[in-house]
Amino acid sequence: MNFLAHIYLSGDSDELKIGNFVGDYVKGRDYEKYPLQIKNGIILHRNIDSYTDNHPVVKLSKAHFITRYHKFSGVIVDILYDHFLAKDWDRFSDQPLHEFLQDFHQLIIEHSDILPIGVKSILPFFILDNWVDTYLTIEGIEKIFILMSKNTSLPYENNYAVEVLKNNYEALRKEFYEFFPQIIKYVEEKNQIKIRGLH
Repeated sequence: MNFLAHIYLSGDSDELKIGNFVGDYVKGRDYEKYPLQIKNGIILHRNIDSYTDNHPVVKLSKAHFITRYHKFSGVIVDILYDHFLAKDWDRFSDQPLHEFLQDFHQLIIEHSDILPIGVKSILPFFILDNWVDTYLTIEGIEKIFILMSKNTSLPYENNYAVEVLKNNYEALRKEFYEFFPQIIKYVEEKNQIKIRGLH
């Protein structure tokens, strides 16, 4: 799961949203230095990642990209699942996407003092460039692939990834729709979180 899904799967708790948002940037037991609910959000992030990585439907989605991306195919799928969530947001939430994001941007700015350094460094770009809006189009997704391949260990296979996405768009969308209700149910039942929305 990527940024949008992690925030959405936090329910209505501001602290859980913050913890879930920063989860990738808090290593080992460093989460223990945060307030309780933010700590719980970091743990939730890890639980969501573990559930996602081991889910058979997600493995099907990864298989579309495995020949070029290998262990990084999960990163590609995370971004694409956020794309499908953003595209069909009205099916999952009664709050418009732009309002949801504005509320979160304000929340994260108000708590910027406790964010990990890695999150602070990307925050201006995350907000000013409105990364999640970029997920709405295939062209935007390609820009994200290019940016990540320049700044992370993600292989530079952007043309390949976009071609696979275009050729398998409906199959990937179907896999997302099979998987996402299941992770909502998992989060609600296993983590006692009520996720607001229309699911």
